[in-house]
Amino acid sequence: MILKKISFLIFFFLTVLPTFSQNTEPAKQKFTLSGTITDLKNNETLIGVNIYIPALKMGTTTNEYGFYSLTVPGGEHQIEISYVGYQTVQQTINLNQNTKNNFGLNEGGEQLQEVVITDNKGKINIKSPEMSTNKLSISTIKKMPVVLGEVDVLKSILLLPGVTNAGEGASGFNVRGGGADQNLILLDEATIFNSSHVFGFFSVFNPDAIKDLKLYKGGIPARYGGRASSVLDIYQKDGNSKEFHVNGGIGLISSRILAEGPLVKDKGSFLIGGRASYAHLFLKFSEDNKDNAAYFYDLNTKLSYKVNDNNSLYLSGYFGRDVFSLNKSFTNIYGNSTLNLRWNHLYSDKLFSNLSLIYSDYYYGLDFDYVGFKWDSGIKNYNIKYDFKNYISDKFKLTYGLNGIYYEFNPGTIKPSNDESRINPDQLDKKYAFEPAVYIEAENQLSKKLTVSYGLRYSLFYRLGESTVNLYENNSPVNFNPDTEVYSKGTPIGTEHYNKNKVIESYNNLEPRFAISYQLNDDQAIKASYNRMAQYLQLISNTSSPTPLDVWMPSDRYIKPQLADQVALGYFRNINNGAYSIEAETFYKKIKNRLDYIDGADLIANDAIEQVILNGRMRAYGLEIMFKKNEGKFNGWVSYTLSKSEQQTPGRTPEETGINNGEWYNSAYDKKHNLAITGAYNLNEKWSFGANFALQSGQPATFPNDQYKYLDMTVPSYGLRNKDRLPAYHHLDISATLTPRKNKDRNWKGEWVFSIYNLYNRKNAASINFRQNVDTGYNEAVKTSIFGIVPAVSYNFKF
Repeated sequence: MILKKISFLIFFFLTVLPTFSQNTEPAKQKFTLSGTITDLKNNETLIGVNIYIPALKMGTTTNEYGFYSLTVPGGEHQIEISYVGYQTVQQTINLNQNTKNNFGLNEGGEQLQEVVITDNKGKINIKSPEMSTNKLSISTIKKMPVVLGEVDVLKSILLLPGVTNAGEGASGFNVRGGGADQNLILLDEATIFNSSHVFGFFSVFNPDAIKDLKLYKGGIPARYGGRASSVLDIYQKDGNSKEFHVNGGIGLISSRILAEGPLVKDKGSFLIGGRASYAHLFLKFSEDNKDNAAYFYDLNTKLSYKVNDNNSLYLSGYFGRDVFSLNKSFTNIYGNSTLNLRWNHLYSDKLFSNLSLIYSDYYYGLDFDYVGFKWDSGIKNYNIKYDFKNYISDKFKLTYGLNGIYYEFNPGTIKPSNDESRINPDQLDKKYAFEPAVYIEAENQLSKKLTVSYGLRYSLFYRLGESTVNLYENNSPVNFNPDTEVYSKGTPIGTEHYNKNKVIESYNNLEPRFAISYQLNDDQAIKASYNRMAQYLQLISNTSSPTPLDVWMPSDRYIKPQLADQVALGYFRNINNGAYSIEAETFYKKIKNRLDYIDGADLIANDAIEQVILNGRMRAYGLEIMFKKNEGKFNGWVSYTLSKSEQQTPGRTPEETGINNGEWYNSAYDKKHNLAITGAYNLNEKWSFGANFALQSGQPATFPNDQYKYLDMTVPSYGLRNKDRLPAYHHLDISATLTPRKNKDRNWKGEWVFSIYNLYNRKNAASINFRQNVDTGYNEAVKTSIFGIVPAVSYNFKF
């Protein structure tokens, strides 16, 4: 039945809907203009470049590999090519046949031989139905002052509307009231399960190696799946295929270096970059801390080769590790590894394809030397995906593909630190799963003012053996005592063993996507979108910010997949020919099967996690406003979000109380107010300045509301979950960049970056803990703050 529905929908996509956009005017012979757009200096392909023909009011953008295709009536046309940070090119073309035309763009400030125009640079794409999406250029990110002078991709997106964090020094990010585990983070299409170094102080993304990033908060295209809240899609540079160059930076606590150059001039290139921190060296200055360590290192690599005009190959990888140890008694090592082999093939000037073979691994290890054992855990996945983009006509584009992901989960392997051969390791039950999916999506211009995007993703999930599954009375792994109104672990009444690759549990979901844009005029549009997302992986964590110790688990008999539905409505406007822009969106999101935990849940090395979890639901809604200044010496934006995020876990029966008496309560990610202001000012060729201000409502928290005596001890009594809040979170950061004028005449180019994080020394509360005062015997609140004012300096270079 489901296959029949999918077959009908594919037929509907390919035959019926395209007819709605047919032009009733007399037919003219049309030809296809296609090609690749690159950076003129290094042949780096550019993503999201605008290709526009003003006279026809028609255009398109380049895909993730710099390819574009545009079918227009034959004849002579003026074409405009614009991209943020690059000079806009205007060129006359004469189309009398299908033509392949590759363009090279030059960065702003350098002279081009073509005619150069300066408008359209920061315009919102009014025609496109794409919404709830933010794109940041690396040049913009590098101008933002950040903590300890280190450029950070993840910290920069916290300045966007609808995006918050879980506090200072916390890992991950939250989008529209969702959890950090509900974000799909991709690096060259490979999944990153832990995006942070040093427990959240830095992200795993080396800014020198990054080409493009895009954050989808809603209206998520059908090609993405697997997470309930957002997608952060990041692509690495391909490498310079014209010249060899090295660039890097030296900071207070870490340094980085990146080399790139041609393998075969204009056809093949390589890129290799590394980062390492050395703050742990300062810990050794003290005799008491000489055996302490806390550092990270990572490596980015990429090989690119253009076989011919129709075929290109890419091999990219990432490897990163964090090491934390205390006096040789405790060592913690964790990190990500990814590898991706891709083949781009152009079947015709209208059909582009990409085949990817992807490996991703997240490892977490603990070594307790003082008790003599090690604990290893992690998650691996193997992904094959094949994507197609068909530029059927100037008004109809079709994207479709399929992928399959095989997962291997290791909740924990416990083995002795020394002489491992003498004792067999204890292995928590490994888990396996397979997640295939197929999707199809179309973008259709129905009229001059109305453009729609519609798609469907069909995903399946199979929880596989080899595994042993606990069985419980009434299929209920959590018990409830109606007299004490307390939940407790259930006791298994038996087990059931499944052999390797035997299906334990299966799920399938249809995930429709829809977006529409209606142009009020050339500078204004109203947009709306809807998407459903299915998330089959769950992060087992009872903290508001993910930690390396958290364990990913697949959906199974007791853990249901999360299902998210989100609608959004927005108003978009370009002002003064794109010099300014404003975006306003309102959204509503609801999520089924969001995990909640019983009081006192023990999550560490728990091989029966179903005994401490309950299935609840979430909802989030709000208003986002973003005003941007796109041109001139001073540019930046102001964003504000007013939102609410709540969770509800009702009782499974009328007798059960659920969590917080079954009422809606603040989720751990609820931030009613979120204000961010960022600006950059280019004073002259020598000096540029930047500033950020962030203000967020305090994180929800649970404080004691009473206390009682027990054996001469004062014990706090806690009330409802997340009823209280930490104080408001805010800070102001500034930076200044000095670029010596002598750089112009030298191959070696350098710049000094001076920054101050938290200029007015705000002591933001990372947490508030309650303890008993040894003198008075009463409980007291103690605020923990991570950063005060932090000045920093770094030196960046390139040759």
